[in-house]
Amino acid sequence: MSYGATGKSALVVTSGVFHHCLVLRLEGELDVDAVPLLREHLRRAWELPATPFMIIDLSEVAFCDSVGMSELVSVLQRCEQRGTRLLLGGVQGVVSRVLSITGLRNAFDVYDDFDDAVRYAMTA
Repeated sequence: MSYGATGKSALVVTSGVFHHCLVLRLEGELDVDAVPLLREHLRRAWELPATPFMIIDLSEVAFCDSVGMSELVSVLQRCEQRGTRLLLGGVQGVVSRVLSITGLRNAFDVYDDFDDAVRYAMTA
């Protein structure tokens, strides 16, 4: 867990394997203070055998700065090296705007709804 200046959790990361997908759910703020927590979850994920898909659920992310976006790019690159397809689900609000502003929206497989990303992975 990452804590901001107020003492409240800034980011909560949960993860698990669902069929042939590694799923990470992020809730809160994906920023410079939270990236170490995400990296720790990812470190453990990279130790697992590669899955065909990794889905990151961003539906509960309220804020994303350039460091958070950079970490998502790093995840994409690592997934490509492993032969894993990265899907971003629940991309709305601030995350959608940041992806559009940075021109990264087309770099990722983006789904407005997390369930749509899961459905795609289940049928691919």
